[in-house]
Amino acid sequence: MKKFLLGTVGLVALGMAAPASAADLRARPAAPPPYVAPIYDWSGFYIGANGGWGQSRNCWDFVPVAGAIIPDGCRNQSGGIVGGQLGYRWQTGQFVFGVEGQGDWADLNSSHVSLINPAFTTRTKVEGIGLFTGQIGYAWNAALLYLKGGAAVTSNRFDILTTLGGGSVASASSTRWGGAVGVGFEYGFAPNWSAGIEYDHLFMGDANNSFSVANPALSAVLNSRITQDVDMVTVRVNYRFGGYGGGYGAPVAPRY
Repeated sequence: MKKFLLGTVGLVALGMAAPASAADLRARPAAPPPYVAPIYDWSGFYIGANGGWGQSRNCWDFVPVAGAIIPDGCRNQSGGIVGGQLGYRWQTGQFVFGVEGQGDWADLNSSHVSLINPAFTTRTKVEGIGLFTGQIGYAWNAALLYLKGGAAVTSNRFDILTTLGGGSVASASSTRWGGAVGVGFEYGFAPNWSAGIEYDHLFMGDANNSFSVANPALSAVLNSRITQDVDMVTVRVNYRFGGYGGGYGAPVAPRY
């Protein structure tokens, strides 16, 4: 009889504890959803600065009064460039499209003793460079690889000097328009900030230049046709305006 009573009490106690245990299980909070990193968004207006290295290749042809073209050789000049850029990009999927304007001060200066008349030295200086381009790129989240192309403009100064003494005989200034192609890589290291490197080649073609002086003895060397190409390698830093979280797209909520 005693064993029967003890067994009955145990069963009653177990029945009372079971609902409490079930209630405890129902009261436990659900596990938080896994964190999903936000997607970087390249869309928006941006402004930035750039600086680096440039090289200009110029080939001179003199055009005497008789009209014949006499080649006088080519020369390269390299130096530093620094400036800024302003643009807009929009992203659809992983593709990024954009437009950009860029302006740089340049110091690409070289001189060359004339092959036609060694008594004279020709000097070429590129003082400024501008680019107006479109872009198409492919993004891997915060990394962007892009191609660009469009119009280019250079500001130039051409001088004819005496080889002995370096006295100025004649000079001319020229603003020249041409085309540009380039490739770049950019990385978003912060929500609104990105940095990258870019290479551009400028096809500036050839143009005639006239040096006006009142000395007929120099007429054989005072008209020229100059062909120009420019290469640029620049490091760039951009600040992007707006965007979710300052540059990141909205995080994707997990589905259950």
